Amino acid sequence: MTAIVWIAVGSLAAWVWLLLGQGFFWRTDQRLPDRAAPGEWPSVAIIVPARDEADMLPVSLPSLLAQDYPGRAEIFLVDDCSKDGTGDLARALSVRYGGLPVTVASPGEPRPGWTGKLWAVRHGMALARARDPEYLLLTDADIAHEPDSLRELVAAAGSGGFDLVSQMARLRVESTWERLVVPAFVYFFSQLYPFRWVNRAGARTAAAAGGCVLVRTEAAVRARVPESIRQAVIDDVSLARAVQRSGGRIWLGLADRVDSVRPYPCLADLWQMISRSAYAQLRHSPLLLLGTVLGLALVYLAPPVTLVAGLLGGDPAAAWAGGVAWGVMAGTYMPVLGYYRQSLWLAPLLPFTALLYLLMTVDSAVQHYRGRGAAWKGRTYARPEAAPDR
Repeated sequence: MTAIVWIAVGSLAAWVWLLLGQGFFWRTDQRLPDRAAPGEWPSVAIIVPARDEADMLPVSLPSLLAQDYPGRAEIFLVDDCSKDGTGDLARALSVRYGGLPVTVASPGEPRPGWTGKLWAVRHGMALARARDPEYLLLTDADIAHEPDSLRELVAAAGSGGFDLVSQMARLRVESTWERLVVPAFVYFFSQLYPFRWVNRAGARTAAAAGGCVLVRTEAAVRARVPESIRQAVIDDVSLARAVQRSGGRIWLGLADRVDSVRPYPCLADLWQMISRSAYAQLRHSPLLLLGTVLGLALVYLAPPVTLVAGLLGGDPAAAWAGGVAWGVMAGTYMPVLGYYRQSLWLAPLLPFTALLYLLMTVDSAVQHYRGRGAAWKGRTYARPEAAPDR
């Protein structure tokens, strides 16, 4: 066989494995498990770290204020040194809409060795400790919740005996670039962390979606959260791992009634969002970067390339293997497109989207070695440094 046939067959073999052996990652049926209302609803502290979120709060904060929760719940919005009046706006929205009580506070600039978000979470948890809540809901300032969101999360955690329940919020998909890139983000995430593997008892795979995480306070204390993950750029996965390693049971699924309202209208916006943490996902390892680039090329780029090369070069074996691999790839992408209510005609474009992700990952590494690291809203986290214990 020619080299191009070997590449095509290798790609097809990889797709057969991904289809059947990677926890059925491509399915979208992992939603909140069966649940029943508890006899007595536990208390919950809702912690919202917010940095320059004045554009998002008018949509997201009223959804938290309006939570229809039968137990005691309180919101702690931590203004992470915003320059756009985030804290004042949060207070004004609380007065205007009423609903759940809101405490707005600011911890100041983070200590060395802490990311800004986790420093804000630490401050929010310290404020909540005086209320002695049984659960903590960690949610981002760009996440909008339906009125029953908190109630359903708590019921699921209690019924299933979970220490952590997380839902991946449905991201906004309106612009052309969002349609092309955003569903693939969820697709690739679930490929790395198959939800079924995360959710089974005794699992070794751990992950969470940072926009919506309900964690039992006792489990957070046992896992030393957030101190134990204070340097984490990918804080949601790190949180899930910490809870799991300390003996906690975790669950992760797709959300039906929790949405991200943050827009990413341009490719540059999406590029920044993805590239700021892509190399951190690879633990800043050049070898893992090389393996990722080669893997993405073999799995996602080889099928269309070998199909076209086989057709043009009169090599039916390469064309057949490449075409079947491309078809399997597109087929596994369709459920995610359906979840996002997008045209299934986008499925064959996944190789192009994968090429964008490959370039974003390489750019993430380049920025890291230039000393710029993971940047977000004026803060840059270059290389992990030794962090203090307290």
